Amino acid sequence: MHVPDGFINAPVSAAAGVVAAGAVAVSLRGARRELDERTAPLAGLVAAFIFAVQMLNFPVAAGTSGHLLGGALAAILVGPWTGVLCIAVVLLMQGILFADGGLTALGVNITVMGVVTVVVAYALFRGLVLVLPRTRRSVTVASFAAALVSVPAAAAAFTLLYAVGGTTDVPLSKVLTAMVGVHVLIGIGEAVITMLTVGAVVAVRPDLVYGARGLTAPLKLRVGGELVDAAPAAPATAPAGSPKKLWIGGLVTALVLAGFVSFYASASPDGLEKVAADKGIDSKVEDHAAADSPLADYGVEGIEAPRLSGGLAGVIGVGATLAVGTGAFWVVRRRRTHSETAA
Repeated sequence: MHVPDGFINAPVSAAAGVVAAGAVAVSLRGARRELDERTAPLAGLVAAFIFAVQMLNFPVAAGTSGHLLGGALAAILVGPWTGVLCIAVVLLMQGILFADGGLTALGVNITVMGVVTVVVAYALFRGLVLVLPRTRRSVTVASFAAALVSVPAAAAAFTLLYAVGGTTDVPLSKVLTAMVGVHVLIGIGEAVITMLTVGAVVAVRPDLVYGARGLTAPLKLRVGGELVDAAPAAPATAPAGSPKKLWIGGLVTALVLAGFVSFYASASPDGLEKVAADKGIDSKVEDHAAADSPLADYGVEGIEAPRLSGGLAGVIGVGATLAVGTGAFWVVRRRRTHSETAA
């Protein structure tokens, strides 16, 4: 759902940029409370993993494909504030290095794909885990539902922006119906990917999953024939082990997905591209400012072999996203440490 330049007019794109900048600024402050010495590097890995999985377009209907948006996944794994930052880093790397998503539309993309998906997904996720049994399975079930709803919500948000600042004269009802319809199908794929990923991490390191914190049911004791809550155990004096193995496993998975599996991704246009072509929304699309980038369109300039070119571009993208994301999250973490020390 990467919006290119020319779909939304300049004033609305600028307004969306202000909203996105404000959301990022607020998220930088909020992420200080979510990140610690173990989760800061994992947040960078989450951004790199989302970048990799977004390269894997999957077919959803005749001539249409979809890909992960990642807002729900990021929010559940590392927290909603950090989740917004993860998606912002991914979109920035894609726009600058790979000419994917317009640069003047960067604010639109962060607002739609980052802010809307995170807010909708995490609000629904928290609501579900409050009413479901307090188990790990409930976390994965809630992650499925949250991811599923977040994608058509993002499609509706794009339609709203198009209604205000669309550069073509297409009936709004047709845009809304087409966008939400196809993105409900894409949402199913998003939900499956999110559920499987969250479930895999919860199975090995539930202590590192932000959305699973505090979900352990209290120990019950039978006293005088009645069940009562046992006294809470004393907090552990040390972390539950280094996340190094999880980090290495996640990085290897991201590199394999981007460097090898991406070659087999669907070549069909994604939901937004298909709707834009069918309804004429793309009649005023503009050339990307980074169209001459040596990595434009997820290939390496000068390498003729498609498999090698695409795979190498994917590996470079994972590495760049990991480096930028990890660096940014370490800075946020250090600012929290300095603030705590001063206090």
